[in-house]
Amino acid sequence: MKPATSKSLPTYSAAGFAALTSSLRHILHEKAVYPGVKALLRMNKPGGFDCPGCAWPDSKHPSVAEFCENGVKAVAAETTTKRVTAEFFNQYTVSELLQKDGYWLEQQGRLTQPMQYNSATDKYDPISWEKAFYTIGQTIQHLSHPDEAVFYTSGRTSNEAAFLYQLFGREVGTNNFPDCSNMCHESSGVALGESIGIGKGTVLLEDFQEAEAIFIFGQNPGTNHPRMLIELEKARQRGCEIVSFNPLKEIGLQRFTHPQKVIPTLLNKGSEISSLYLQPLIGGDFALLKGLIKVVLDAEAQQTGQLDWPFIKTHTTGFEQLKQDIEQTSWQEITTQSGLSQEEITAAATIYLKSNKTIICWAMGLTQHTHAVITIQQIVNLLLLKGNIGKPGAGVCPVRGHSNVQGDRTMGIVENPKKDFLADLERVFGFKPPQEPGYHTVEAIKAMHLGKVKIFVGMGGNFAAATPDTAFTENALRKCKLTVQISTKLNRSHLVTGEQALILPCLGRTEVDLQNGVPQKITVEDSMSMVHASEGKNQPASPHLLSEPAIVACMAIASLPHTTTDWNGLVSDYDRIRSKIEEVFPSFKNFNEKIKHPGGFHLRNSAREREWHTQTGKANFISAPLPEMELAPGQFRLMTIRSHDQYNTTIYGLDDRYRGIKGERKVVFIHQEDMAQAGLQAHDLVDIQSLDAQGTARRVTNFKLIPYDIPRGCTAAYFPETNALVSIDAVAHKSHTPVSKYIVVTLERSIR
Repeated sequence: MKPATSKSLPTYSAAGFAALTSSLRHILHEKAVYPGVKALLRMNKPGGFDCPGCAWPDSKHPSVAEFCENGVKAVAAETTTKRVTAEFFNQYTVSELLQKDGYWLEQQGRLTQPMQYNSATDKYDPISWEKAFYTIGQTIQHLSHPDEAVFYTSGRTSNEAAFLYQLFGREVGTNNFPDCSNMCHESSGVALGESIGIGKGTVLLEDFQEAEAIFIFGQNPGTNHPRMLIELEKARQRGCEIVSFNPLKEIGLQRFTHPQKVIPTLLNKGSEISSLYLQPLIGGDFALLKGLIKVVLDAEAQQTGQLDWPFIKTHTTGFEQLKQDIEQTSWQEITTQSGLSQEEITAAATIYLKSNKTIICWAMGLTQHTHAVITIQQIVNLLLLKGNIGKPGAGVCPVRGHSNVQGDRTMGIVENPKKDFLADLERVFGFKPPQEPGYHTVEAIKAMHLGKVKIFVGMGGNFAAATPDTAFTENALRKCKLTVQISTKLNRSHLVTGEQALILPCLGRTEVDLQNGVPQKITVEDSMSMVHASEGKNQPASPHLLSEPAIVACMAIASLPHTTTDWNGLVSDYDRIRSKIEEVFPSFKNFNEKIKHPGGFHLRNSAREREWHTQTGKANFISAPLPEMELAPGQFRLMTIRSHDQYNTTIYGLDDRYRGIKGERKVVFIHQEDMAQAGLQAHDLVDIQSLDAQGTARRVTNFKLIPYDIPRGCTAAYFPETNALVSIDAVAHKSHTPVSKYIVVTLERSIR
């Protein structure tokens, strides 16, 4: 491998012919040529199934190949012909499997039948579905209090399964619904809720076709949302200015070659994406945004008419407080904290000033900081100054990760539900839902650690690997009486067991879901609030698999002896689930009819229509001083990132093509001069250590140094390998999101 340097990137353009060859390689590797290709031809199409990867919306006019390289990886992984059978579990103890890494576990293939942990042999044994549900039901019925149960949800869960899941948990009597949102875009939801009255983005895909400027903060679409690059390429080619802010130089934000245009892919070096690319310090976006606002306000002071005064006066409150806050913030503070010069910030702000229609996008580069919520609120402040919310071609665009993470929240997967939602549940289902807030993810981990939680149920995902403070979290899970994992493939969470543990294998998104012999559809909601149907076409990986809705219904029947909900009836025809969703949520009126339309339908967004469901009844300018962020000599800011062969905690391969990494994951990206100053060289092995507020040291060992184009004082490394460095107490203000993008660390040469 030729390592990347601090001056160049190993790949000239994102996607392109390399994406095609990579896609084919993953299909061949999974031995999934026929089922994989068959599935890909139906992915993201009307009458087909939704990509089990990211939440980027589908085009209204899908091409023959409406998928990206990472979508191919997800489908290849799900349609693999490799199988994890009872014979496999008989070969290994759980202790032996715990020594395997996440990539090895993923490569073993699809789970095929329910399994129960046997503590006497330290192995998983087969168990019937009936006995598995009986075990769950008896454990729940014998809890001292309903809050001793926790129901975790992954973003791949369908609307129908999520709705039944929250109904089940609330009939049990708890609001303990930690969710993967707690660890990613929770900060976005809290920030937007306070600022504009709704915790979702306000744009549609069509707005990207009208925007005059698109600003992108803390996001790497080349790896995490590859189909977004198609829209960015089209926008750039028609003259839209694209400004990117990211500490790492990411090739996907520089150049892009459409992988489905084979001849152009071979003949050119791709399309330019960013008009301007700036690299702030990790955690410097708050100061950067204040700088952008400062330039805009100064421009208005010099020449009136730069701001949208009719909009500000009619639709907003807090402008004078914002103005005063910005005036009191010096350029010295802004440039020191952001790591950018006044000239660089002014260049970006000038693009914003010239644009009449601006979209601002962001992802976890902004959400996983202590000051994440107030940072995102500065994005809203900037947009409000020119009336860039509630008009075509403009708005806020938090780009969600997993395919239905937004839909799960819409369905009620939330630990602090609104009172009117609970009242509607009571009206429709005839029981009194619990009113007290439940546990979010970090609270759930702490409660398990204290012995307050006896049963953990995970609907998808990989909780042990996705969460912070790895040793603390795994110790907490082991204190449970019962852990239940509903999954398609093997992962580390199956091996971090309570006293008892169950693995319940479920259907994947690509597979036919038959109930009473009739194929069923499920639905998902994308990042832009479009709801559409998904229907698998492939035969299930095993005849013993159940759908997620069926598993939830069976758990409920076993756990709730006095329930009046017709669980069997709901699962026999998913139209019935959607009818109940419609009764609870007025925005889903005519749900079953609407999903018959190609492309589905859009959920009404109040802020898009300039209705502000805030305490003030208006959109709020929200201000706050900059935090203290000075580091001691020898300390670095570390952010955790994904590799290109990774989706969330799922490791598809050991390469990171865009960053020049091949065959390994324990690497740390660092500026060449920082490495030299520390007396280190490229490929030296180092231990990374963090120190929390209580003085507790956390350490990961033997990471290879890779010189890279990243600001001085900043480093980056892959998760989940570095999750152990994040203290369980290091969370964002208000959102409680683990601070995985700003970890203060030191580097020490490893002792071999």
